[in-house]
Amino acid sequence: MNAPKVNAIAGRLGPGLITGAADDDPSGIATYSQAGSQFHFGLIWTLLLTTPLMIGIQMLSARIGWVTGEGLGANIAKICPRWVTLTMVGLLVAANTINIAADLGAMGEALRLLAGGHVAPYIIGFGLLSMAAQVYFSYERTVRILKWLTLALFSYVAVVLSVSVPFKHLLMESLTPWAYFPAGVSMNDYAAMVVALLGTTISPYLFFWQASQEVEDSRRRPEAATLRSHPEYAAEHLARIKQDTYIGMIFSNVIAVCIVIATAVTLNEHGITNIQTSAQAAEALRPVAGEFAFAVFALGIIGTGMLAVPVLAGSAAYAVSEAFGWKAGLSKGFHEARGFYAIIIAATLLGTLMGTLEVDPIKALVWSAIVNGVISVPIMVVMMWIGQSKRLMGDFTISARHRFFGWAATAVMGLAVAFMLLTSF
Repeated sequence: MNAPKVNAIAGRLGPGLITGAADDDPSGIATYSQAGSQFHFGLIWTLLLTTPLMIGIQMLSARIGWVTGEGLGANIAKICPRWVTLTMVGLLVAANTINIAADLGAMGEALRLLAGGHVAPYIIGFGLLSMAAQVYFSYERTVRILKWLTLALFSYVAVVLSVSVPFKHLLMESLTPWAYFPAGVSMNDYAAMVVALLGTTISPYLFFWQASQEVEDSRRRPEAATLRSHPEYAAEHLARIKQDTYIGMIFSNVIAVCIVIATAVTLNEHGITNIQTSAQAAEALRPVAGEFAFAVFALGIIGTGMLAVPVLAGSAAYAVSEAFGWKAGLSKGFHEARGFYAIIIAATLLGTLMGTLEVDPIKALVWSAIVNGVISVPIMVVMMWIGQSKRLMGDFTISARHRFFGWAATAVMGLAVAFMLLTSF
């Protein structure tokens, strides 16, 4: 493939690629590492299942943002009672803040493993750097940096390539997980991990972020609203959204599978079945997979964290601003959207403070993923209503196939949450 063609494809990628890459944040890496170390290859089926569902629901969020010219929070507020909207947004902000704390903590610990010293200054430094980048960098520069940071995820492909993988056994265990259920694991533990994996891959903050980024992109092109009524332009733009989302979500889940495989063939097969953090997973790799795998895994944690923290803080800010009708957007200056930037600063600072405290990391990570899994169900239901609403979407309501995958994703999340609750009694 020649350079101009590669550049053309790269230019068409944006919200979908960044959203997918941000899904593999340090807290997600910890969840995938725990799945691999505790269940070996037995939970890879969840990632295979969620890939088409993830694509469908993220395409819907992007479509809503592009068609309506408003973010998800604003659209939810149009069809839901006020208290429902604020409850959803409040839970999203809480889950995102916990995620930010977990991610910054993992990044600080990863740098400590590589460079030594105390972890707290590293956490504070990463938090301040992330906050300053969002407040002071232009939208174009922010997007450009986030695109480059997606390359950090290839570190986990490198880890898999550096270890020996029994592919035949991997395939058998992935497709028949019931035949390889680990001894001593309760159904509730299994269900909680399934919900955590689903909540990590199909996360509400990703819905809000991708929808809002489509709005941002459209605002940068004043002619977009007028051209939307032209069939050829609409078809071309929807094709761009489809390509961007397919690549971003497949990339995200391929990396997730790589992390599960890497921890399964190194940690699980050496009796290490209880991983507390992504940094601990990196440290545990050192004696069984070598210095290269350890260093690459640790550097990946830092790179993905620098990508994910702005997305987590930004999606919280978009959701709150849209729900209250404030001016919002990374393309606006601080003085134009003070409320929006105040949420980014508050979420990042609170997450930084929480990251420096002595809390049980795995409980914070798993509960954050579980909260994401639970609140994603009503949010996805509302998104499907919006996608089918002629009043909001006009001629761009979703197709029958898109409805199938959207409702399937919602049903899978709902069943997983129900199963977890039932097995907890």
